[in-house]
Amino acid sequence: MTVRVNLGERSYDIAITSGDSAELSTFMLERCGAATAFVVTDQNIAAHAASISSILSGTGIRTGQAVLPPGETQKCLTSAAKLYDDLADFQADRKTIVVAVGGGVIGDLAGFVAATYARGLPLLMIPTTLLAMVDSSVGGKVGVNHPKAKNLIGAFHQPVGVWINTTFLDSLPDREFRSGLAEVVKYGVSLDADLFSFVESHAEAILQRDSAALRHIIRRSCELKALIVEKDEREESGLRAVLNYGHTFAHAFETVGGYGAWLHGEAVAAGMICAALLAQRRGLISQDNALRQKALLAHFGLPTAPRDWPDGDLINVMHNDKKALNCRMRFVLPQRLGSATLFDDVTENEVAQVLRESRSN
Repeated sequence: MTVRVNLGERSYDIAITSGDSAELSTFMLERCGAATAFVVTDQNIAAHAASISSILSGTGIRTGQAVLPPGETQKCLTSAAKLYDDLADFQADRKTIVVAVGGGVIGDLAGFVAATYARGLPLLMIPTTLLAMVDSSVGGKVGVNHPKAKNLIGAFHQPVGVWINTTFLDSLPDREFRSGLAEVVKYGVSLDADLFSFVESHAEAILQRDSAALRHIIRRSCELKALIVEKDEREESGLRAVLNYGHTFAHAFETVGGYGAWLHGEAVAAGMICAALLAQRRGLISQDNALRQKALLAHFGLPTAPRDWPDGDLINVMHNDKKALNCRMRFVLPQRLGSATLFDDVTENEVAQVLRESRSN
C-alpha cells in the first residue's frame, strides 16, 4: 500500500506494510542511492533499529547508529549537537542518508539534524509509533523545542521516503498507542467526517489493534496529510494550519506542564476539546459535535481537560506559538465535522473562559 506525496522534485512515497522489512533497502536505494546510512533511534526501540541497521548493512551500505535516551526532553539543541558530533565522527558526507527509527521525538530531532548538517542530508523516516505513522513522519516539518515554546526551532525538510511497518505497533506501550489515536481523531474532525465516523464505529477494533482497522486509519490519515501538504507545503496560505487543530492549546500544555509530562497526543486531545468549546461558544458548532469529540477521546482513555496550570502562563505561551502572527493568537476551530478554519481574532478572555469551562465539565 503506497501513498504518494506530490511535491515536484521533492515528491516521495509513503509505503505502508505489515510484515518484515526485507524490501527496505530497495525502497531506500531507489530513492536516494546512498552508500552510507546513519540510523538515529532511542533506547526503547534499539532492537528495531538494530534490525534496520542489519538490513541496510547486509546490502553493502556502510551503516552507523546513534542511540539516545527516550523522551521529549531529548528534542533539544544539546541532543542535536551530539548528533552533529556523531555524524562528523562517522565521516558523513552530503549523500549520507539519515534514517530516523522511532516516534515523533526521534523523527523531529533526526530530521532537524538532517536538514542542517552539511546544509542538508537525505532523510528516511521509519516511524515506530502510531502518532508518527499518521502525522509527524509525513510533511517535512522537523525541529527541536525551546524553553519558551514547543518546536520553536526548526525547518522544512521533506524525507526521500517514509517506511511504515504496522508490526512495530504490536509492542507499542498502550499509553503511546492511545496517544497516537488523538491525531487520527484530529484528521476526522478537521478534514474528514467519514474518517471520524469510522473511528467511532470501529473504536473497539482499533483499541484491539486489529490490523485491517489500523491499516485503514493510517492510510487515510497519510492521504489527508499528503493532500494538504501538496497544496501548502510551507504553511504559507494558511491551509496547512488546519492540521494543527487543538495544537495551539496542546503546545501550551506541553510547555507549561514540562516537556514529557504529557505525551503529545494526550495534550492534543485536551487541546481539541478546548478548541471545540471555543468553537461552540462562537456558534460555529453544536454542543452535540463537541460532545461526540469528547466521548470518543474519553473512550480512548485520553485527557479531555488541561491540568490546573496557571491560565496566564498558558496564554503567554500561546502568544509565542509558531502560528501566532503580529502578536495575535491564532486557533484552528471546527465549523462542522470534517471542516475547520484558522481564526486570528480570539481574545485572551475567551481563551481563559474556555480553559476554566473545560476543567469544570
